Order: sequence, then C-alpha cells, then structure tokens
Amino acid sequence: MAKIPLKRYYEILSTYLKKQKLAFGILTLLLLSSIGLQVVIPQIMRYFIDATQLDVAAGKLLIAALAFLGAALLQQILSVAATYTGASVAWTATNALREDMADHCLSLDMQFHKEKSPGEFIERIEGDVTAFNTFFSQLVIRIMGNILLVIGILAALVMINYRLGLAFIIFAIVALLILNQVRSIAVPKHKALREAETALFGFLEERLAGTEDIRACGAVDYVINRLYQMHARILKKWRASSLMHLLIGSAGGVLIIFGYGLAMFLSYRLYKEGVITLGTTYLIIHYINLIARPIREITQQVENMQNIGASVERMDELLRTKQTIVDGIDAVAIMDGALQLDFEHVTFHYKDDEKSVINDLSFLIEPGKVLGLLGRTGGGKTTLVRLIFRLYDPVQGQIRINGVPLSRTKIADVRQQIAYVTQDVQLFQASVRDNITFFNKSISDETIHQVIGILGLTSWLDSLPHGLDTRLDSGGRSLSAGEAQLLAFTRVFLKDPGLIIFDEASSRLDPGTEQLVEGAIDRILRGRTAIIVAHRLATVQRADHILILDNGKSIEYGDREQLLADPNSQFSQLHLTGLEAS
Repeated sequence: MAKIPLKRYYEILSTYLKKQKLAFGILTLLLLSSIGLQVVIPQIMRYFIDATQLDVAAGKLLIAALAFLGAALLQQILSVAATYTGASVAWTATNALREDMADHCLSLDMQFHKEKSPGEFIERIEGDVTAFNTFFSQLVIRIMGNILLVIGILAALVMINYRLGLAFIIFAIVALLILNQVRSIAVPKHKALREAETALFGFLEERLAGTEDIRACGAVDYVINRLYQMHARILKKWRASSLMHLLIGSAGGVLIIFGYGLAMFLSYRLYKEGVITLGTTYLIIHYINLIARPIREITQQVENMQNIGASVERMDELLRTKQTIVDGIDAVAIMDGALQLDFEHVTFHYKDDEKSVINDLSFLIEPGKVLGLLGRTGGGKTTLVRLIFRLYDPVQGQIRINGVPLSRTKIADVRQQIAYVTQDVQLFQASVRDNITFFNKSISDETIHQVIGILGLTSWLDSLPHGLDTRLDSGGRSLSAGEAQLLAFTRVFLKDPGLIIFDEASSRLDPGTEQLVEGAIDRILRGRTAIIVAHRLATVQRADHILILDNGKSIEYGDREQLLADPNSQFSQLHLTGLEAS
C-alpha cells in the first residue's frame, strides 16, 4: 500500500473539526497564549540577571521576580486548559469518525465482510481510531504547539543577533529533516506490527466463538499452537519496530547534544565580543533548552507516528473501499402488499475462480403464494436467499420484484419489504421491547401489544417475568429457541413486509411452542408472499409450489398438489419413502 500524503491527514482532520469551530478557536487562543508566555518569561529572567549586575533598586527586582512567578503560573494554567480542550476536541471528533467508520463498514458488500473477520473490524474501528485520536490531540497540542514555539524562539534569537538566529534556523531545519527521514523508515515496520496484532484479534474472536466445538473435537492443542505461532510473529515484528524506536531516540539525542554545544559556543563568543550581556547569555541557553524540549517531544511523536501512520493508512484504505451493490439509477420504489418474485436464468458464484453456486435458475412466485424450497445441504438455498436480499448481485440473469429488476430498486426498500426468520434468531442484551422493535423508540407499547394479540402470543408475553421490560441475556440465552422464534415473528409483523422467508422456523421446538409458532405463521402469511426453506417435508404442507434445488440447479419445480400426485416426481418419492430433503 502506498504511503498516504499529509494532505489526506488534513482532509480527515478538517472533516471532523468543522462542527467544533468554537472549541477549536478557543483551543487555538489558549495554545498561542501559552506559547507566547514561554517566549516572554525568559526575557523577564534576563532583565533580572542584568539588573543585578547594574545594582538596580531592590524594588524593581522584586517586581521582576513577581512578574516572573505570575507569568509562569499563568502559563501553566493556560497549558493545562489547552491540553484539556485539545483532548475534548479530539475525542469528540474521533467518536464521530468511529460512528462513520462503523456505518461505512455496515454498508459494504457481503463479499467484503466474508473476506474480513469481525476481529479485524473491531481493531480498525476501535484500535486504529484510538491511535488516530492520539495523533489528533498530539498534533494540535504538541506537534503544532512545539513548531510554533520553535518559530517564536528562532524569531527571538534573530532579534538578539542575526548570526545567532541564522545558525539556529539552519539547525532547526536540519533537525526536522533528519527526524522526518527517520519517520519514513519507521512507519512500515510498525504498520507490519499492527497488521500482525489485527490478525491475532481476528483469530481470538473466531476461536472464542467456537469454544464448545474446539473442546468437543479435541482441538485445544492445535489452537494453543496457532496462538503461539501468531505471538511469535508479533514478537518478530515488534523487534523490528523497536529497532526503529531506538534509531529515532538516538537521532533525537544526538541533535539535542549538538544544539547545546552550538549554543554554548556561540554565547561564549558573543559575550567575549561584548555583543551580548550575561543575562542574554542565560537567555540564549534557556531558549536552546526550550528548543531541545520540542525536539524531544517531536521525536516522541515521530515514534507514535509509526503507529499512527499505519493506523491512518488502514483507516484510509477502509474508508476508500466502495460498495458495489448500490441503489439503481432512477431507482423504483417497491409498493406495499404481497410481492411477486421472479428469477430468470440466474447464475451466481462468490468468486470468479469458484464453481457456480446457483446455475441458470428460473422460477416465479405470484403475489400471496407460498413457495416451499427444498434441497440438500450445500444445494444453494442460503445463497438464493442472499440474492433476494441483494446482499449479492447475480453474475448472470435477472431477479425481479413486482416485475422490476432488483438492480433498479432501492436497497432500503428491498430490506424493508422482505423479512427473514431463521432458526437461530439474533437477540441483543436489552429489553424484550428493544429486541422486538430493533431499538426503534417510535413504536409504542400499544402497537406492540396489538401485534402480539393478533399473532395469538399474549399468553407468551404474560409468561415473561417483566413483560416487555424483561431483560434478555447476551445472545438471548434467557429465552428458549421457541420463545426466540415468537419474538422474531413479532418483529416481522411490526415490519409489515410483502415477502417473508422462513428457514425451518418451527424446527427443534417442543409441541406446545410449535403449535404457537404454527399459529403465528398462519397469521403472518395472510396477504403476503412467502418462501419456506424446509429441511423437513412436513414443513411445506402449506406451500402452493415446490422448488427442489441440487447443486444450485432446479431439479423440480411446480404446483405442490400436482407434484404430490405425480408418482414420478422427486417430491412425491420423498413423501413415499419418508426421507428428508436435506
């Protein structure tokens, strides 16, 4: 990946500072005032030293001393205020950046998510943005502040003696060029370290999610070995990055020593020539000490830039990743009511070099009809559902909703008008109310109760300890599989879609709960189109048509009653033999 220019840093900064103009203005004022005092305070000390050499009255010396103490105290107050304001501006801005990155990730195509682990997204949105927050605050408070301080000190040195000022202008330029060159060498090393750490996050996320399977299959030793290998890789990258850290520190230390030597030599020469006073000699040494501190801090920031530079590159890469599945030009809105779904010679594969998962598939579901979708595991049923939701686009062929090509619709309309109920319902660590409404506060309790009543689920709701306020555990562990299905049906009914896809919604349920679920399904299907992805033949008894998939191809499609009556049909033979379709 090419190194991104400083202009890109500025673009990201300016985008998230626009909404904080007042706070940033206050920060700038505090910063300039603090820097100005750092330049002025040594001037007071110079006057004090020179005044003692000239036997100035004690009263004037006392005033100078009090002025020094007051200015020093004020400078510290301003410095603390600037640091606090800078941190506040930084966190506000980077929190907005986190939100935008999360929203951007959620908008990206499923192919992108398939290639990246959740751990990688967590590291990028949290780890990289936190590093950028450091850059944000350090850039404003330290790097920019120190650059302004160096400029102020160099201007003061020029006013003392132009030769002195010129010598240290050259010194400052050379020092900054050397440090910038070292930074360009260091960034790739730390970027490699960050990538290795990101891979570890992805590995841990996946293995922790599969803890039960790992233990049951006796794969604990393998996982520990892989963990050891990944940490060994991180150690190797850390060593390379640490060598760069040492190089940066050494370069900064040598520059500081050279600066002190130059200051002492020039001060001595000018004092001997009678060009400057003893107080001015102190002032020069003090100013060089002030310059040395910014160089040390800039050096530290250059070290941080190893991390920050890599983080900004990764953030920039993610933010510049574009979704390929977008709303069609002159997008057509999907009308309310039961939908018609038409697959016309649809072919799809996930990658160009992979075998097609859907092969020349055609079928039609009329509005208000139910399609029973059967097929063996790996036959393409899940992929077909993903295509309907436009999580992927077909490689060939056309999918139409109410006669309109799916590619010409609005994605938001598609996902509003189509609902999907799976065996494993996604539940959140929140109240039943929030899980039903997906945190939509505009849906009233009255509406929720009305829907629950229509679905015949009032007794289920009454059985919960605190009704809609009942808190669910993470992953919905406090609900049974059947209760989770009932909650999912309530979600669907509130959404009021025109097409519903059920993925064996009543499997693995006890008879009592299954009866509730079956009753809820009957009510939901009224006036809607549906697809029932079935693994048991009994599940498709309410279907109007049957589609059997094998290796992504339609091996049988037709009216359920006609197929059942035809002894030569696959569907009829499955019934006769009592075999399952998966």
